[in-house]
Amino acid sequence: MSIDPSIVPNIALNDGTTIPQIGFGLWQVPPSEAEVATAEALKVGYRHVDSAAVYANEAEAGAAVAKSGLAREDVYVTTKMWNPDHGYDNAMRAFDTSMSKLGFEYLDLFLIHWQCVPLGKYVETWKALIEIQKSGRVRSIGVSNFKEPALREIIDVTGVVPVLNQIELHPWLPQLDMRAVHAEFGIATESWSPLASGQLIGNELLAAIGAKHGKSTAQVMIRWHLQEGLIVLPKSVTPSRIAENIDVFGFELDADDMAAIATLENGYRTGPDPDDFLMMTWE
Repeated sequence: MSIDPSIVPNIALNDGTTIPQIGFGLWQVPPSEAEVATAEALKVGYRHVDSAAVYANEAEAGAAVAKSGLAREDVYVTTKMWNPDHGYDNAMRAFDTSMSKLGFEYLDLFLIHWQCVPLGKYVETWKALIEIQKSGRVRSIGVSNFKEPALREIIDVTGVVPVLNQIELHPWLPQLDMRAVHAEFGIATESWSPLASGQLIGNELLAAIGAKHGKSTAQVMIRWHLQEGLIVLPKSVTPSRIAENIDVFGFELDADDMAAIATLENGYRTGPDPDDFLMMTWE
């Protein structure tokens, strides 16, 4: 089963570019499985792939895009620099390393993966991304896991607004306060862990909504992200689930469904709080 990629909405970014609203996430996808999984995603209709240096699967993602038969400009690719590469020169080198692994002449979106406030280098790191964008090697720049103070600081100091902030977001953690800050600056919100790392799959309320529409709980949650105007990054290495996760355009959650899902908010994070996270290696 596949979908027509043209039915996936494109979200307008503040730099004049657009990004497909559903992307294929590669977090925790082993390098040994990443090329096959990415190829499967492209086959069933995804046109947006999200990797990162620390995922150790940039080369495999790039290979899948190159072998897909699709034009490079038809696949939107994101990657992210890892925490030890904060700092101007380090960020420049990190971008070069990622590009070498991906095998691309240009990148669609490059992100600072975590704010790493204790390092005190996120402003100079952001300045490096601005210079990389000016070089033409990356079309858009943004951040991931930034909270309001750091986000405001990089904008205040440089005058350059990130196109998006990729943050943990799901019905338990809808991030309404951060989304309000994003709206103030015209920053898009992109959701990682959109299914709460699978912990919401068995939720009875979501299952009931799914039964009402003849859809899975995963499809209900992905549809919720879409209707909230969020960019969403589901991930799987199972072909049937890869296809299921993008098959979310034949139904719509009604007002009662959306109101019921809103009651699930409890502030629970499945991942670390960005204020507390300073992982410099990946085990």
